[in-house]
Amino acid sequence: MTNGQERLQKVIAQSGITSRRKAEKLIEEGQVKVNGKVVTTLGTKVSSDDKVEVNGVPLEKEEPVYYLLYKPRGVISSVKDDKNRKVVTDFLPEIEQRVFPVGRLDYDTSGLLLLTNDGDFANLLMHPRHEIDKVYVAKTKGIPDKDTLLTIKKGVRSEGDLLKAAHAKILSNDHKKNTAIVQLVLHEGKNRHIRRMMEALNYPVDKLKRERYAFLTLQGLNPGEFRELTPHEVKKLRTLAEKNVK
Repeated sequence: MTNGQERLQKVIAQSGITSRRKAEKLIEEGQVKVNGKVVTTLGTKVSSDDKVEVNGVPLEKEEPVYYLLYKPRGVISSVKDDKNRKVVTDFLPEIEQRVFPVGRLDYDTSGLLLLTNDGDFANLLMHPRHEIDKVYVAKTKGIPDKDTLLTIKKGVRSEGDLLKAAHAKILSNDHKKNTAIVQLVLHEGKNRHIRRMMEALNYPVDKLKRERYAFLTLQGLNPGEFRELTPHEVKKLRTLAEKNVK
């Protein structure tokens, strides 16, 4: 927190607890106190002299950190799970900061996932208009034809959502097993986006992996391994997202 005044939700996001959007929800739900008094008004400004508490826990400013994890299958994209299943932060036990995932990958989906304690950064990357390429590779039952690939780009309706991909192409196929490896590029992802989309088109997904996020790849990492992003990568991601939301 600086000596000047900043919006309460921004201060909470910068503390590493959560994203700014979720911080706003915490404020509205009456879970935030400033100098001992509950504050529910969004946009309330605080300074470094103010004591901010979230659920009774005082905020402490952390240095921002940024990590890239190769998420294995069978892991929850969360910091905790009420069913005691393995979560992504279990793979970063030595990290002192309270990091959280940027977006999510489904339980059965593996691949590239970013984690940070910088709520503003996470919120920027998850902006609905960011149009950052997220490249997935899916193994499907059945081999999609050209018409199906066009339909994927136009979008299909599922449970009230319009599900589509920015790009889709067949990387390989196996006519004997009637399976295909399909590359799909998403700009935004809804819950179980690719699996629901392909299921609606009668090409259910056997395996799914996110191989790229913007310019970042999984090179040099095995499932469960992670690395810290370089300052240049962080700056490049921020610049890319800011450019796309203007």
